[in-house]
Amino acid sequence: MTTPLPFPLAEAPDEASREAGRKLFAGETDFLKGVVAMSGLPPDDRLEVCFAGRSNVGKSSLINALTGRKGLARASNTPGRTQEINFFTTLGGPYLVDLPGYGYANAPLAKVRDWQKLLKSYLQGRATLRRAFVLVDHRHGIKDVDEEIMSLLDSAAVTFQVVLTKADKVKANDREKVLAQVRERLSKHPAAYPEIVLTSSDKGDGIATLRAIIAGLD
Repeated sequence: MTTPLPFPLAEAPDEASREAGRKLFAGETDFLKGVVAMSGLPPDDRLEVCFAGRSNVGKSSLINALTGRKGLARASNTPGRTQEINFFTTLGGPYLVDLPGYGYANAPLAKVRDWQKLLKSYLQGRATLRRAFVLVDHRHGIKDVDEEIMSLLDSAAVTFQVVLTKADKVKANDREKVLAQVRERLSKHPAAYPEIVLTSSDKGDGIATLRAIIAGLD
């Protein structure tokens, strides 16, 4: 009898779950507002999921692929461009929340502190936040800066699920090595959801799986 891997890859959804995910994102997804202070948060009258990831991990591209709208979340090659917590509405479903990219290579230190303070307040104070999706570049695995956000999610008791991005750009002989590193790092985090989602925004891999996961949250 084989021992199941810790943090296995999420399996493709069954037909009913896939359809629920498709329907959720078949309607209009619209930008609601960008928030720079807790006082600006929209009413917590529905569930929400958030997306976190270091700068240039492919967060905007993933949100655009999920929603089927290319220009919904603005992608940029400039680290730290997303300086607000951006809220998007789905038709009858949860808020999608795009958190500021961390890493902040080109951002002033004072601005970084402001973002970190806002991020911490949001994660600790939002009762309707059901899951955080922490995006990790499949080519590089989990870095120390990712550990910081994961530890913050641990302390806020917010369940987070790792989404590996850019899977199509990983060399075949590197895949298992990176997955082993990700699994080892995740084993230290009590808030980590025990499945990893493998995605490629360019190829569409894993998008139906992620849609189904979001549609199934309650």
